[in-house]
Amino acid sequence: MSIPQDPQAAKLVVGLLMKEKALFSPLAEALSEKLGLLDIVSAWFDFDYTRYYEPEMGGPLFRRMLAIKPLIRQDQLAGIKLATNIIEQNFQQNGNRRVNIDPGYLLSERFVLATGKNFAHRIYIGRNIYADLTLIYKNGAFQTLPWTYPDYTDRSMLTFLGQVRNKYILDKKIPLPVKPTVSEGDKSA
Repeated sequence: MSIPQDPQAAKLVVGLLMKEKALFSPLAEALSEKLGLLDIVSAWFDFDYTRYYEPEMGGPLFRRMLAIKPLIRQDQLAGIKLATNIIEQNFQQNGNRRVNIDPGYLLSERFVLATGKNFAHRIYIGRNIYADLTLIYKNGAFQTLPWTYPDYTDRSMLTFLGQVRNKYILDKKIPLPVKPTVSEGDKSA
């Protein structure tokens, strides 16, 4: 018999995909206000893996990753995805998104993204949101999976997530307060 245990607090990681790099500062401010202080910010990554977003957002596109300082409860991921969807809507122009925001969480052993789209490997976590097991940590490095998005297989991305993992391990040694629940009904994002 397995004995249920409290899940570990997780490190919140947020990916931003956009054409206009000038949007980063106001987006970072909105995310920080809603989710907590920024802890680690990646360099800009070129995003040339797909043209999927270009009809709506234009191109070329760039990705930047953020790690948020306060740890979160894993069961907050669905509410966080809904909150970041509202932030995306707040930054729309002429009905088109100018940014795609991908929240996820990192633990020592895995990296999980939130999505509104179902697929065979995704697990429903409530509020019409699914958890996508994106990477696993094994043999001293993040390992990709057959369904891992191509930008999350890039060496620069894996290096950044390794830095976030190291910071997460330090954060767990010096416990930080866990971020309170993000309310899905809060439209002030």
